[in-house]
Amino acid sequence: MRSLSIAVLLALTWRVSSPQSETIWTAYETPGDLVRLVLGIAVCLWLIVHLFILPRDASGYRTWLYLGFIVVPLGLILTVAIW
Repeated sequence: MRSLSIAVLLALTWRVSSPQSETIWTAYETPGDLVRLVLGIAVCLWLIVHLFILPRDASGYRTWLYLGFIVVPLGLILTVAIW
């Protein structure tokens, strides 16, 4: 559930941070698109790093299990709505 939650957040962040222009190479034309793109890449890299850092104890896994039942469906709904 933890990996699935982070993957859904990664897809959502990537979609939201993509420039509103046609291509990624025109992001520098609008400062807002450039800032959104840079912040989105930073957050995506942070999520990828945390995808491979596992919880240290059983309570961490339990927390992610309970949280995953809420975060995954909500994230999927938001991803489908934004896409």
